Amino acid sequence: MDKYKRLASNTIILALGQFSSRFLVIIMMRFYTEMLSTDGYGTVGLIIDTCVILMGVVTLSINDSLIRFGLDKKYDKRAVFSIGLITVLTGLLIFGLFTPLISTIDTFKGYTVWIYFYIVSGSIKSCCSLFARSAGYVRLFAVDGLFTTVTNIAFNMLFMLGLGMGVKGYLLSVILSDAASIVFVFYMARLKDYIQLFGLSRNLRSSMYRYSLPLIPTNIMWWLIGVSAGFFISHYMGIDSTGLYKAAYRFPNIIIIISLIFSQAWNMSAITENNSRTIARFYTNVFNIFQSVVYIMAAGLMLTIRPALSIFSSEEFHEAYRFSSILIMAVVFTCFSTFAGSVYVASKKSMRSMVTAIIGAAVNILLNFILIPTLGENGLYGAGLATLASYLIIFVVRAVDTRKIVLIDIKLPKMLLNIIILTAMGVIVATVQNEPVYYISLSLLFLIAVIINFRAGINAIHMIRKKENKSVSP
Repeated sequence: MDKYKRLASNTIILALGQFSSRFLVIIMMRFYTEMLSTDGYGTVGLIIDTCVILMGVVTLSINDSLIRFGLDKKYDKRAVFSIGLITVLTGLLIFGLFTPLISTIDTFKGYTVWIYFYIVSGSIKSCCSLFARSAGYVRLFAVDGLFTTVTNIAFNMLFMLGLGMGVKGYLLSVILSDAASIVFVFYMARLKDYIQLFGLSRNLRSSMYRYSLPLIPTNIMWWLIGVSAGFFISHYMGIDSTGLYKAAYRFPNIIIIISLIFSQAWNMSAITENNSRTIARFYTNVFNIFQSVVYIMAAGLMLTIRPALSIFSSEEFHEAYRFSSILIMAVVFTCFSTFAGSVYVASKKSMRSMVTAIIGAAVNILLNFILIPTLGENGLYGAGLATLASYLIIFVVRAVDTRKIVLIDIKLPKMLLNIIILTAMGVIVATVQNEPVYYISLSLLFLIAVIINFRAGINAIHMIRKKENKSVSP
């Protein structure tokens, strides 16, 4: 199959399974905000953010190696999965000894057991589902995303609405839905056939660890960028403001969700096509299309963020739209940074990924420390600006650095024009109160963004339909 067609096919399959599941979560946002209130919503956000980074530390980020080495035909898939699973299970057993330390953090008191099993179920689920995707079970991976979400929502209804368990009910729902996913994927992908306890290659184990270990600090840095604002806001403005900030980030995350679905398919193509003589043109063509889609989604979200928050969240969260425009700009550069990071994935340059993440995290923490207390009651704007600045810097550094590996044309004039349009829309969202002026001006700018980026979509269709050796560069 032509590489463009393969990329499109994998993207569509993953989108059908995962976007529907993500959309269900968005619909459930009003339910969560009403069941948890701003305090509970903020607590859940901090717990989940903390668990995500602990999973990487506990498992040595070995799940990233499952994708990179599982997709590479040079390596035995049984050995790759076995090394990954053994590493995960060993890490979870050791982590269990240190679990009581979690209760020393005031926010997490009373949730120690729930956090531990959240990490256990999430780590094993990721190990199984990611390997299944690398082993060629792309459709199963997509279906599992929908299956997990449906079971999660069913448990939400039982534990949060039916039993009124609040934060604990939310965590228990995730734990049980992850457990159901493990059983489902393990059976459907016949993962028992990939388990090998003895005779595993030491060279392969060393290679997988050399790749994954630098990703521990990398993921910690990404985590810091994502959650440091929440901790600063909680300290300077209160936990209710943290919940408001999390709500403001919920809808911009739609762009990241769609981007991550594409990135899952793209990383598969980047790895399998890594030695292609036309790899630079492939990256350039795909990035040109990718950034056009991101711009249109961001402009569309700027246009609809105000009514969306009023519909899908309770009244106390409605004012979050005012500073969500900054976060929409931030996720644009998050998407671009992730795409640039695919070069490091394909070339196994995880150390470079770590360095760029450290730079971004340092900028983020410094600006949060300065801006949130300085701006006082407008501190949420400061948190948004710190997030935007950190992702922008990461993208710039990666865009320059990755040219040493793959010469990608990022279409800078087009990028600058789109950023100007999105900035103008962001200013309108944050400052204009007159509704007719608000919606008319945003609609006109959205239309301009669509016109500017429409051609890339047409070129994408041409590239998919043409044979690889006749592909055109947009």
